[in-house]
Amino acid sequence: MSPAAIGFVGVGIMGKGMVGCLLSSEIAGNSDKPLILWNRTRQKCQDIQDSFPTKNIIIMDTPRDVVEACGVTYCMLSTPEASRSVFEGKDGVLAGVSQGKSIVDCATLAEADMKRMSSAVVSLGGRFLEAPVSGSKAPAVNGVLIFLCAGSKDLFDEVEGKGLAAMGKASHFLNTEVGYGTKAKLVVNSLMGTMVAALSESLALSTSVGLDPLKIIEVIGQGAIASPVYALKGPKMVQGDHAPNFPLKHAHKDMKLASDMAKSAGVGFSVTDQAEKYFREAKEDKILNVADDDFSAVYEHIRSETTQK
Repeated sequence: MSPAAIGFVGVGIMGKGMVGCLLSSEIAGNSDKPLILWNRTRQKCQDIQDSFPTKNIIIMDTPRDVVEACGVTYCMLSTPEASRSVFEGKDGVLAGVSQGKSIVDCATLAEADMKRMSSAVVSLGGRFLEAPVSGSKAPAVNGVLIFLCAGSKDLFDEVEGKGLAAMGKASHFLNTEVGYGTKAKLVVNSLMGTMVAALSESLALSTSVGLDPLKIIEVIGQGAIASPVYALKGPKMVQGDHAPNFPLKHAHKDMKLASDMAKSAGVGFSVTDQAEKYFREAKEDKILNVADDDFSAVYEHIRSETTQK
């Protein structure tokens, strides 16, 4: 396979949208640059192939096969456990790395995970770019993700105006030291989770004192605290619509990582720590069963707590 081929490992909720943007932008999937896919559930790759019948898409049996066939391989796995398994497995990503291969990892992991992966890739003669994204399912589908990058500057310069531009509206290079992309992502996602937890409390309070929560959302949107997150999530929360764009269990994972990072840095993080507690309790609530729902479902837990009190 030509080194011009582009690889993508992990085509779940986020990866599917990102791959669609690559194909739609002509960055990949043509005669010069076929798109090489792998996913733990092969059918998800087949679904993409069926949706783009005129594109040059090849499905591989292992992550190793993808990396060996491509110059640049993007990875988007959902959890640290999944990333480690796919990266370090017998026929995983790392097994395919050799001189000149490049890995762009877009997952949200712990800083130590990214550093370990980078060191392993570089030791085999490859290049590594840490590139976690700010944005969920809809931004991935619409190509408006924000990439938070660190690691190989040369690799960043190569993909910024190509693959990253096809999948996102902005790319930030934060440091040549891997870990800074993850730090930035955890700051952003922990703030987002805290905002949704705070909105949940406010909507639960509104209902408890006889106010119309939809009217309160309207009022919020007209003032200085207006936020796209509140405008998008608020009405759906009130209606009980928690179709997953960013699963609650993944949001909790990010918030826990951020809280741990704050503890390591000796920084007070009490507001976010309380929000992390809400998300953890919601994830573990066997009655509500919302771990796989959108992270806005933390509202159901907070509302139930309010009602019980």
